[in-house]
Amino acid sequence: MAIKKSKVLFPGSQGDELAGLLEQPSAPTKAMVLFAHCFTCGKDIAAASRISRSLVGRGFAVFRFDFTGLGSSDGDFSNTNFSSNIEDLVAAASYLRDNYEAPSLIIGHSLGGTAVLAAASKIPELRGVVTIGAPAEAEHVAHQFSCDIDAINRDGESEVTLANRKFLIKKQFIDDLRANAEQNITDIKSALLVMHSPIDNIVSISNAEKIYKTARHPKSFVSLDNADHLLSKSQDALYVADTIAAWARRYLVADEPTTPTPKVAKGHVIASEKDHKFTQDIYSDSHHWIADEPTSVGGNNLGPDPYAMLLASLGACTSMTVRMYADRKKWPVDDVSVELSHSREHGADCQACDAEHPQIDVITRTVKITGDLDKDQLARLLEIADRCPVHKTLHGKIDVRTSLL
Repeated sequence: MAIKKSKVLFPGSQGDELAGLLEQPSAPTKAMVLFAHCFTCGKDIAAASRISRSLVGRGFAVFRFDFTGLGSSDGDFSNTNFSSNIEDLVAAASYLRDNYEAPSLIIGHSLGGTAVLAAASKIPELRGVVTIGAPAEAEHVAHQFSCDIDAINRDGESEVTLANRKFLIKKQFIDDLRANAEQNITDIKSALLVMHSPIDNIVSISNAEKIYKTARHPKSFVSLDNADHLLSKSQDALYVADTIAAWARRYLVADEPTTPTPKVAKGHVIASEKDHKFTQDIYSDSHHWIADEPTSVGGNNLGPDPYAMLLASLGACTSMTVRMYADRKKWPVDDVSVELSHSREHGADCQACDAEHPQIDVITRTVKITGDLDKDQLARLLEIADRCPVHKTLHGKIDVRTSLL
């Protein structure tokens, strides 16, 4: 497949011109990909070039660029920091959005991976985020010049050697790393793929574990086995590209047939299989959500399980009922929250059990009401909580009538 290459310049976060390279296949593209290189590297490092070319050969357009002060981009590296790298990524996404198409997939290598985790929530079109050998925290990069930290703190700056090149690191760079110690990984709304080598001696694989555990589903992990941190072997870079291409197909809407939304009568709900296993599409007349089971029982954990939705129904109804009553009485209620749990009690442990019903389902509900209320008002609101419609339904006689369509 022929590859079209375009060298571009665009304004970075600090007003400097940044140099980028857009590679596109001759055929229509599957998606626009934004690639972030490793710390003090550049867009033309071997791993970035190989991964990009391989992805373009599989139908993706890939845009990579040099961060401010690196490679062919303007600016002073010593005045940059992790925060400016994040803003450079957002600026690159804006450039693509205005001139080509917004990126739907973003890839970050090493500290570039940490940066894409931080930037992802600022690029709304993203459907996939990929990290390769990424630290879980930005401050990890300071270990690469830890012996110079005292000099930097004392003198305000120091020249350090990284990858056989000298860089001036200022104290503001260290301070910014500390300020960004915690990444808001849970803010990522798109799918996440974490790739890491178990023998990476620059960024240990424990970082991948932390990223994966912190992130929400959908998320995936792929081991890079014998690869080094910089993916210096071409076969490792090609494996990364192949894996990303295969993984991304699942999350790029353009590649998947659109499932028509069923028409649902008001007051009705339809539950239908999404993966012919546990994952379910739930539809009402105006809403759609996902139900699932935890991974521990074979599900994908893409949504609440049936009992969680039952508890949510009772909790939401309780809160709404308390709020409606308080507003009608004009009582100063600032906030209402309800915490619920489900369990089963058996025999001697169950006060409500009898010979006919040796076990009973128990829903424990704790209502928290914040406001300038006296004891009588709080007691009355607790009584009202027990009168919510869902509560009455659960306590009343229920007849579930099942038929085959």
